[in-house]
Amino acid sequence: MAHNNASPSLFARLLRHLRMTRAAARRIFPSSTLKAIQASIGEGERQHRAQVRVIVEAALTLGAVRRGESARQRAHELFSHYRIWDTEENCGVLVYLNLADRKVEIVADRGINARVTREQWQQVCRQMTAGYAAGHYEASTLQALASLHAILAKALPRAPDGAGDLHNELSDKPLLL
Repeated sequence: MAHNNASPSLFARLLRHLRMTRAAARRIFPSSTLKAIQASIGEGERQHRAQVRVIVEAALTLGAVRRGESARQRAHELFSHYRIWDTEENCGVLVYLNLADRKVEIVADRGINARVTREQWQQVCRQMTAGYAAGHYEASTLQALASLHAILAKALPRAPDGAGDLHNELSDKPLLL
């Protein structure tokens, strides 16, 4: 008789990642929601000097799940892959949503992390996941982005006269992976 080495929690996680397809993610985040997120990022970036990028990922590969890759590890991988760290003031911020794991992670570059506490980021993440648990994906994301922009406006405010304002270095358009 074959012995299954997969733990019940690993098996449950594998099932969640198998079930959460890109089509399901598109139903949760339709184009109208993605456009609203893009508009929120554009509006928010007029309040501060940070560069915000949102990436929504339906699920990890089964290999990544078997290796035990966490949403936090994946967020760091995407932060690097999409060069969110590559901004003039080291002010990139990634908001990563992993739908299968029901996790939100925020990864910020060193120019911001020195000015924003981990608790502030966690509060934004909790705001999103609480709304997601109730099925309010668009409203929760937009409310959390408003909170994130308020934090960033204090940490990296724009000059009052707009002098020295940076151009938009990262696309405001959210990615759906």
